[in-house]
Amino acid sequence: MASIVPIESVKKFERVGFHTHIRGLGLDEKGRALPVADGMVGQREAREAAGFIVKLIKEGKMAGRGVLMVGPPGTGKTAIAVAIARELGEDVPFMILSGSEVYSTEMKKTEVLMQAMRKAMGVRLREWRKVYEGVVTKIDIKTAPSPYNPYQYIPSGAVITLKTKKESNTFRVGAEIAEQLIARGVEVGDVIWIDAETGRVTKVGRARGADLGSEVKLEEYDITARRYVEVPDGRIEKEKEFVYTMTLHDLDEYYAQRGGLIGLIFGRVEREISPDVRQQVDEQVKKWVDEGRAEIIPGVLFIDDVHMLDIEALSFLSRALESEFSPIIILATNRGMTTIRGTDIVSPHGLPLDLLDRLLIIPTRPYKAEEIKEILKIRAREEKVKLSDEALERLTEIGEKTSLRYASQLITPAAIRAKSEGREVVSREDVESVTRLFLDVTQSVQHIREYEEKFLK
Repeated sequence: MASIVPIESVKKFERVGFHTHIRGLGLDEKGRALPVADGMVGQREAREAAGFIVKLIKEGKMAGRGVLMVGPPGTGKTAIAVAIARELGEDVPFMILSGSEVYSTEMKKTEVLMQAMRKAMGVRLREWRKVYEGVVTKIDIKTAPSPYNPYQYIPSGAVITLKTKKESNTFRVGAEIAEQLIARGVEVGDVIWIDAETGRVTKVGRARGADLGSEVKLEEYDITARRYVEVPDGRIEKEKEFVYTMTLHDLDEYYAQRGGLIGLIFGRVEREISPDVRQQVDEQVKKWVDEGRAEIIPGVLFIDDVHMLDIEALSFLSRALESEFSPIIILATNRGMTTIRGTDIVSPHGLPLDLLDRLLIIPTRPYKAEEIKEILKIRAREEKVKLSDEALERLTEIGEKTSLRYASQLITPAAIRAKSEGREVVSREDVESVTRLFLDVTQSVQHIREYEEKFLK
């Protein structure tokens, strides 16, 4: 049984990632890109092309194909890949992998790619279970130093208050549940389920018209694609049909360790999984599907910097595209004509021509000044930072001159500086102050040239 203990008090917790504002592709009913929608700005052609990809996936016509995003750095390639996953559904597995991550000393590169693909394939299971269901009215994530890095903090537990139309209660949950609350972006006003036995968290949607008390104010966003649901009725603890998603890799690990002494003693072990185990899992999943207990959810495997893969890994990807249990593979690169790693062949984007023939290529282009401004406004709203008009204009100038990423990263330091000066609104002076402390790429190069003789060779 999962450890869930009622307690008395709790405070609000907020966590913002770089793409938490992405809700979808921001297309209208005809598939045309809106100027600003679902957290997406600009890149109209790329977003509309991605909309066709979503339709192909939903109609089951993406077999044997993949997607390649090409464009300069900071032009929204990852954001579009995240948006595709959002359009496919909230519980669609989304796996991000960098091209350099496949070169591990513990596993073969093909095994790393295979595990990534299996992590991007979901299995939706249905069964009746005891759950805790309600609207989140308060949440507090407890953290502790990581055992591997004392300067890095990881979730050690959480306290969360759930409310229905009938009752309200506060619970203490373990680190595993806390990690899921963070991963699913659970916040005040969301309706969730917590499996009492396994601790699995399911985010149902946003509470509609919930009376959460005078101390809680739900913020209404101008740009949102959240699904609104009714406030649950009855008791918080109840029996109901529980629908959750596992990945094929989760099942692979379970079957691989089920009879092993090492797995019994030490639990989860990162190691290569034999093809026989994967075949056994595939047969079991097919049986569940035939019985109506499960359904397959093709997720998204996003491989950034795909030009870092060598010819063997790229050949494996070509074959994987035609696999029976293959996710939607989206590749991204910022390279033009370059050498295919492991060969002397120069090819577009560093990819073999036979692989390029299997891919639908979507280009992205640099953002315009007005698009940079809109993105910065969305980022500031997501990070709950109030920018003055002068500060926003200065950040836009910085983003246009250097990069959108650099300008976005200055928002929070500027807000901290404003707060230390006793102000809630970030001014142009705050932005100028942090730009003197943090260098952009061009300034960093100038710094190297200035002190070139003193740097270690």
